[in-house]
Amino acid sequence: MPELPEQSENVPHDSPAARTGLLEGSGWEGRLFSAGRAEPGGGTADAVAPATGRSLGRVALASIEDVAAAAATAARAQVEWAATGPERRAAVLRRAGELFEAHADEIGSWIVSEAGSIPPKAGLETHVAAAECFEASALPTLPQGDVLASNEPRWSFARRRPVGVASVIAPFNFPLILSIRAVAPALALGNAVLLKPDPRTAVCGGVVLARVFEEAGLPEGLLHVLPGGADVGQAAVVDPHVGVVAFTGSTAAGRAVGRLAGEHLIKVSLELGGNNALVVLPGVDVAAAASAAAFGSFMHSGQICMTTGRHLVHESIADEYVAALAEKARHLPVGDPATEQVALGPIIDATQYDRIRTIVDDAVAAGATLEAGGPREGLFYGPTVLSGVAPDNPAWTQEIFGPVAPVTTFSTLDEAAALVNDSEYGLSVGILGDVGQAMALADRIDSGKIHINEQTVSDEAQAPFGGVKASGNGTRIGGPTANVELFTETQWLTVRPDIAPYPF
Repeated sequence: MPELPEQSENVPHDSPAARTGLLEGSGWEGRLFSAGRAEPGGGTADAVAPATGRSLGRVALASIEDVAAAAATAARAQVEWAATGPERRAAVLRRAGELFEAHADEIGSWIVSEAGSIPPKAGLETHVAAAECFEASALPTLPQGDVLASNEPRWSFARRRPVGVASVIAPFNFPLILSIRAVAPALALGNAVLLKPDPRTAVCGGVVLARVFEEAGLPEGLLHVLPGGADVGQAAVVDPHVGVVAFTGSTAAGRAVGRLAGEHLIKVSLELGGNNALVVLPGVDVAAAASAAAFGSFMHSGQICMTTGRHLVHESIADEYVAALAEKARHLPVGDPATEQVALGPIIDATQYDRIRTIVDDAVAAGATLEAGGPREGLFYGPTVLSGVAPDNPAWTQEIFGPVAPVTTFSTLDEAAALVNDSEYGLSVGILGDVGQAMALADRIDSGKIHINEQTVSDEAQAPFGGVKASGNGTRIGGPTANVELFTETQWLTVRPDIAPYPF
């Protein structure tokens, strides 16, 4: 993944001076960016900083009726947008990318405050958001299909057509990236979009995108931002105007979305959870491995679908590795990223915090040893290392979605492969050490992504992203091939010079 930017030494990220330009003075508070509706049907709610509990502003919430109105408007606007020349669509996407760059500090300040992110992670999100738009700007001028062979005296084509209206449902953890990675290619390929951001990050995962595309010159009616709960998400799946759903979130929620999409025969992409393994081979540089592992498990307090959730360490270096990782954990500062220079910010809310604490308590009760970490005051949870974790331990079998590094050992590559694959998830795997051994192991692993001599958290705008098993439904997002496949349909078109003769 791109290198994290340095933390700014300028104005505090929580100050009004850090949030001017794109949102300041735009009248975004209480405004529903959809179909010109001034009054949100779902009322308003506070955007809350999880580090302090302080209100950052008032966010408009959508109702089911708002979703229906937005979908109808989007379907009407999409017809003209699909007929718009590729040069103009590309220009809107390029301008959006430039705006993400120009307003990176302001947008980043919201990611820090509203999502509880450290500033370098916020900088990564704005960088990737711009990259996603620049990558998407190349999509309108890609070849639109294929010329096919035919047994008849005719021309035969398979051409790609926009799906129509795309629903994008995005989570809280990387709110900007996980929204824009679907919104940008969907728009570029001639679709309209309904975006339902997580209400906990509705500004940096929703309002920001609406404002960027307003300023980028996107025609009205093509992007609707609809923050809300599960009922709003359900409405955005089942509306008859919707042609594709791009969902990122938990496996449990994804199964519910998949069932709805199946019942209504809606094309759906499910990018779900992961309990990702990092395999540490014998002979590895233990200090370097512990550094990679700490990043994989503790980045954004472990609230990433690609987080390193299982550490498989060769028995010959296990004690040294656990000691090095625990030492890293004990010295990583935890606190409010808006006011302090820290490595870990807050957990998003009390429900997730309590889940992390319960799993760690149950893991210790089941025989694991707490080497470092544990709960702090408020919504802060220290980077945690657990050793002696058995394969049936809850910290090993469950996706924790917190800053917890469970460690177990293996003796052979056969055992390592079996341990990696013995999971319902299959999103991302990292292998550290000898490349020859790593290649042999990689060929035996079921995972959507494998990274040799990297940890498990990695993504790029031009690369296909997705998992297998309970980590997704086999679809991919990212890169031209995957994005065209997801956000367009194939239409067979034939042409004859004259009306064909028929026996009737």
